[in-house]
Parts: sequence; C-alpha cells; structure tokens
Amino acid sequence: MMKSWSLGAEDRVKLEAVIGYQFAEKERLDRALTHSSARSAKGSNYQRLEFLGDRVLGLCVAELLFQTFRDANEGELSVRLNQLVSAESCAKVADDLELHQFIRTGSDVKKITGKAMMNVRADVVESLIAAIYLDGGLEAARGFVLRHWKDRAVRADGARRDAKT
Repeated sequence: MMKSWSLGAEDRVKLEAVIGYQFAEKERLDRALTHSSARSAKGSNYQRLEFLGDRVLGLCVAELLFQTFRDANEGELSVRLNQLVSAESCAKVADDLELHQFIRTGSDVKKITGKAMMNVRADVVESLIAAIYLDGGLEAARGFVLRHWKDRAVRADGARRDAKT
C-alpha cells in the first residue's frame, strides 16, 4: 500500500484560514484535496467525499434560495439551484479560494487543462464541503457554503435559464 499524502503545517494553516474552518481530523482535509490519480493509499482520495459534498451543497443552497426568494416558484428556485451547484460555479469558488495550489494529482492529470481541469476543481470544492460536514457537522458546512454562495445566489442573473432548462 502506498503512503498517503498530507499537507505541510504551513500550507494547512494557510488553507484553513482561507476556507474559514479548522479541521479536528487533519486527514479529512488531505483526502478532500487528493485526486485518484495521485496513487495514494486505497480510499484516500476525494471521490467518496465528492458524492456526499454534492448533496450537502445542494441542501444548503436549496435552503438559502428558499429563504432568500420567498416569492419564487419551484421552477425559478430549481433554475437558480442548478446554476449555483454547477461544476462551473464550484470551480469558480475553487478559483476564488486558490485551491489549485493545494490539490494533489498524479503527473498525468497535471497536464490536463480546460473543462476537465474545471471538473477537478469543482470536485475538490464538493469534497471539501463533505470533509467540513463530517468534521464539524451541518452548521460548519452551511457556514462555508453561505460564505461562498450567498452573494452568487442573490445576483440578478441567478434565474437565467440554461440549455438543460
């Protein structure tokens, strides 16, 4: 079995300050930042966390929209939700937080650019949300989501229709 990777102390302090959350179980943060291509110990990449984080993000954003847009119908709320939890929106959050400097990938993934790399950044944001949720509970995860999605949620273009809708 390969050794699992972990952030250095200085990077951990910097990242925890940027995300506004300090982890009790440091390996959760490490796992949230590790792509499967990094060839670390089995099960120590972000894939399972990404699955959970997607659901926690959806719940927190749905709640935010429900409370913010009290007169909006289900259709408008759905359009807003889909836009806010999209890979593009999550990747923008990753860019705002400069997460790219902390993501661990294998050398083959380091060469990827464009949409594929956008998906990696988006996946890391979802896995980070799950790691916060597992480490600190729903309130901690909700706090992270509100800090990084609330302004995006209230923008006027939030209800524009996309190709799917």
